[in-house]
Amino acid sequence: MKYRLPLYCLIAFCIVLNANAQIDLNIEDSMPQTSQPVKEEKEESFLSSIGNLIESNNESEEKKEEPLSIDALKEKADKGDVQSQLDLGYMFLYGANGTNIDYKLAMHYYGLAAQSKNPVALNNMGSLYFNGIGAEVNYSKAIDYFEEAARLGSNDAALNLVIIYLGDNRKNKADEDWQKIYDLLYQAHKSNYAAKFLLGCAYYEGFLVEKNFTKAFKLIKKAADNSYDEAQYILAELYIKGHGTTKNYNQAIKYLRAAVAQGHKDAIMRLADIFAEGKIYTKNIMNAHLLYNVASVFEVENAAEKRDELEKMLKIEDLLVVQANAENYKAEPSQNTAFIRQTFGESMKAYIDMNIDKASHAKINFN
Repeated sequence: MKYRLPLYCLIAFCIVLNANAQIDLNIEDSMPQTSQPVKEEKEESFLSSIGNLIESNNESEEKKEEPLSIDALKEKADKGDVQSQLDLGYMFLYGANGTNIDYKLAMHYYGLAAQSKNPVALNNMGSLYFNGIGAEVNYSKAIDYFEEAARLGSNDAALNLVIIYLGDNRKNKADEDWQKIYDLLYQAHKSNYAAKFLLGCAYYEGFLVEKNFTKAFKLIKKAADNSYDEAQYILAELYIKGHGTTKNYNQAIKYLRAAVAQGHKDAIMRLADIFAEGKIYTKNIMNAHLLYNVASVFEVENAAEKRDELEKMLKIEDLLVVQANAENYKAEPSQNTAFIRQTFGESMKAYIDMNIDKASHAKINFN
């Protein structure tokens, strides 16, 4: 079993999560539950490996092994057992299984596993140094660990490097730098849904690759169907515009609702506009007012003004209903959304957007 330590990068936005997010407007057109992850054969969600470190999480097994004591794990770890070293690293890092948090011991055991060139341990050591957990911040060491982990097959480390390199504005990148970013992103997308989304955005914008809406749609949809809110928002736009797929307004509304349930600000405003305009979906002033009201709490630009304009069109009894429902709104991100926000920031696409002009003349070898 693999365990990945999150990389807390340049932007951090932490939210209490609830995987069963739901919004109910209690009026004509209620919001549905956040879409649930879609399971694919031979491919796991990037969160699927997080679980009990000692006991198997395979519920179909007739008999489970008894968890080892901390002393037994230490004995095995000291004898070079990599799995025990990984288990102890995780336990001391997060205080799992009743263990007291001890960052120095977490680094010690991850360091032992890293000496065996274990890619998971190498990636986690990079994250520890990057964040200054168990040791002082050392970006140079962090990048060295990430690069070795990626070379040995860690797609999580590959994505960590992509984000670091895209977020680095301290130098003008040469073609070989952009090539490295592309190669790492392509590697990471094979098993990491955040990377799938990022590569999908690259195809959508023509960043380091030829613009291709069909490829963008397929990749972004994979992330959207695994409950990532930004992917759901962008996928809705693809359905509305018919980019990479046939136009389908019902599907667009479905994914916008899922993103709204998770608190995606742009999705809230987009869906409010759609309800207010009534051009691609049934006009619903009450829903539009409610969503603008929610967006105004998030201090989204023009939300309060649009809400107040619609207020003039509502009967007092309807206004009281939507105001009450707006007060009851609670953004409940999925596990995938919360993890990505906490790890990489509120928007992953922003890393591409800030680099599009810089990479516009890059020559990439697509192997």
